[in-house]
Amino acid sequence: MAGKIQEHILVPEHSLVSEEDAEAFLNKLNAPKSKIPVILKDDPAIKKLKANTGDIIKIERKSHTAGKSIYYRVVK
Repeated sequence: MAGKIQEHILVPEHSLVSEEDAEAFLNKLNAPKSKIPVILKDDPAIKKLKANTGDIIKIERKSHTAGKSIYYRVVK
């Protein structure tokens, strides 16, 4: 069951942001990684991505009002 965590209806889509896209994102916000909300490395969705500490994760949630909401988190 642990292998299917990303397929669960309540788990939003998680994806690893490339180094180039992460740099562009941080420059756009004019903020350091330390100001981005955190997601823990032992979170089941992060384990599946095999993300490392300091990586930025893009989370896409379906929204009834906005259609799709995008959030970013840094792995700690």
